[in-house]
Amino acid sequence: MLVIFLMMSGNSITECTLRSLSVSQSMTGVKVQGKPEWSVSITNTCPCAQRMVYLNCTDFQTSEPITPSVLTVSPNGICILNSGQPIVYNSPFRFKYAWDHSSALIPISSLIDCYKM
Repeated sequence: MLVIFLMMSGNSITECTLRSLSVSQSMTGVKVQGKPEWSVSITNTCPCAQRMVYLNCTDFQTSEPITPSVLTVSPNGICILNSGQPIVYNSPFRFKYAWDHSSALIPISSLIDCYKM
């Protein structure tokens, strides 16, 4: 517990940025309606939670339904992740979709929450 407190009270908090969100995608090997399924993992490498995470998803399409609480796609090509709920440190947020190719899912905005102990 002391190690976490020292890390949270040190300079590492100021290093938390949007770049602390890492997006990786890989094919699962499953086909959904004839299209390859992609597994997406978004990891927050910042010791602070990041909420209200918005992604640029202008070319995003899927033939596999995604629950809106997981990913909400707006007509203007902006997606909100996890209904705006926090993505916490080193606990990947995952979802799957199916399309002919992977879509660029680029974090464009988030709110960084650092709680003081």
